[in-house]
Amino acid sequence: MPTMFGKPIYWHHVGEIDKVRKVFKKKVKKIRGYNVKVYVETNHAFLKSFSDVAMEFFPEMKLVHLIRNPLKVAKSNLNRYKLIRRYHYPYRYRGDDGRYYVKWWCLTGKEKIFEILDCDWECVHRLTDERRLYQILLFQWIEIENRAMKFLDTYKKHSDCYTLSVPKDLNNRNTLKDMFDFFELELKKEYIDLRGRKNKGAKPTVVTEEDKKLLEELVSKLPSTYLQIFKRKPYVDVKCEWMRLLTRS
Repeated sequence: MPTMFGKPIYWHHVGEIDKVRKVFKKKVKKIRGYNVKVYVETNHAFLKSFSDVAMEFFPEMKLVHLIRNPLKVAKSNLNRYKLIRRYHYPYRYRGDDGRYYVKWWCLTGKEKIFEILDCDWECVHRLTDERRLYQILLFQWIEIENRAMKFLDTYKKHSDCYTLSVPKDLNNRNTLKDMFDFFELELKKEYIDLRGRKNKGAKPTVVTEEDKKLLEELVSKLPSTYLQIFKRKPYVDVKCEWMRLLTRS
């Protein structure tokens, strides 16, 4: 089944939606071939390449919006990238423009939000400055959250979206039960067992004071349009220190 990473993300950025659709149709065929009442997919490429196309085929879809600490998300991704680059470098693909793009970044680096970064995207796959890599990943998180809100607004999907604050809500049985009720899914057991395998990174995700300063520095440079979403629901309901870093006085 197509993952929708790599070239579909490039095509989405340059507006080649027919090419995205062609690949996604293969995914649709696979999904429908399962012949099940409910299909659940977690895919980090959704908002990066195929969310609009997916609505053409599955307009009744419902969604889960996970709100995570961007400082931890960026640090975890940075740790993962360093590991990937150690064993699979160069981890990249060639766009239709003949240029190379880092597949792991997910986004192309050509998105408008990245314009304020002084970075040579032609050679970004050789970038070793961890501070700069971390900033790129923070920007990517902000871009994706903006896309999430735009998607929900455009398709009027707020009432079909359940929001979870991670990790707090994932460890709350009552919240998870409420989520299943929201999606009208019947539990096999009344008791939700939270035991079992937990995904862990290759190294601990440790956020430093310097990381927080890097986020504050980026926020001070960003156009206010990227920060408006953090003044509305569901973000205003997230009572975390990191949310304060995403607002400007």
